[in-house]
Amino acid sequence: MASEKLFGLHATALQLRSQRMMMLASNIANAATPGYKARDIDFAKALDLAQQGGSTEGAISYRVPVQASLDGNTVEMATEQTAYAENALAYRSSLSFLSGRINTLSRALKGE
Repeated sequence: MASEKLFGLHATALQLRSQRMMMLASNIANAATPGYKARDIDFAKALDLAQQGGSTEGAISYRVPVQASLDGNTVEMATEQTAYAENALAYRSSLSFLSGRINTLSRALKGE
């Protein structure tokens, strides 16, 4: 059985959420780096591209700041922290679903 049949969109969603979390963490880590351009992933677009079997690179874009900084850095800490927290919650939800699905399959295989 293919993982798509067993786990649906959640396995792909988990991978994309992980990728987005790393990108947001990179933005936060570079908040004081002159000229750094904050990036983000359009999750819905990335999921659609992944389902079609394509690369998710087309879902990555540079964030446009509300107010540009003098050093050219586009990281807005409040925006990044909020996006990170929301993404972490969605990641945990997908992980919880997958964990439950694996437990169900494990019990079924054991005949419980």
